Amino acid sequence: MTRDLFNSELQQLQDDVLVLGSMTEKAIMDAMESLRDGDSTWSRRIIEDDKKVNAKRFEIEDRTTFVIASQQPMATDLRSLASILYIITDLERMADHAEGIARINLLLGDEPLPRRLGYLPAMADRAVAMLRNSLKAFIDHDVDMARQICDADDEVDRLQDSVYEDCIAAMIADPATIQRNTHLIWCAHNLERIADRCTNICERVIYTVTGHMQEINISKY
Repeated sequence: MTRDLFNSELQQLQDDVLVLGSMTEKAIMDAMESLRDGDSTWSRRIIEDDKKVNAKRFEIEDRTTFVIASQQPMATDLRSLASILYIITDLERMADHAEGIARINLLLGDEPLPRRLGYLPAMADRAVAMLRNSLKAFIDHDVDMARQICDADDEVDRLQDSVYEDCIAAMIADPATIQRNTHLIWCAHNLERIADRCTNICERVIYTVTGHMQEINISKY
């Protein structure tokens, strides 16, 4: 495989990572919309579409493995390819968390609208922004941006605590809401895990550029 062909293959893989990222982002946003609207049909579609995310992840994995085996790259090239394998796994897991939110919506059933979601939409907005920024940092090899995303993760953690506190207070005030608020706590957990996986991507950015693994998912909050 010539250098030009390798660069072309690497560019295609990076483009495919962005496609998978867009699919994952859509799953997250759709899951939150279906939760807000109490739309069970939409939630079932999100659950079914998760198969497409899985298929795309495996497609990228197969192609990346082929490039590694055929090219036997060294140094930065190998780190880039290895990082792609880790990143697509995190993206697929994020989509699983979105699927989890869709399943929670089905558990909530015919709860009256509008849904009172508290800090959950703000958590989702920040998690999606982290996802976009982490992939941009990967494509741009931007170590500084990768490090800064940690700060956004701290904010997601604070919002999760706020969701938990509000839900516990609601349970105490009205025990009939215990199940509902438990489900909302589960949603917050899924969003928090999405944000954590974004920091995993940022760790891979640092590794790709510097050759050193650094755990940056250490909350300062």
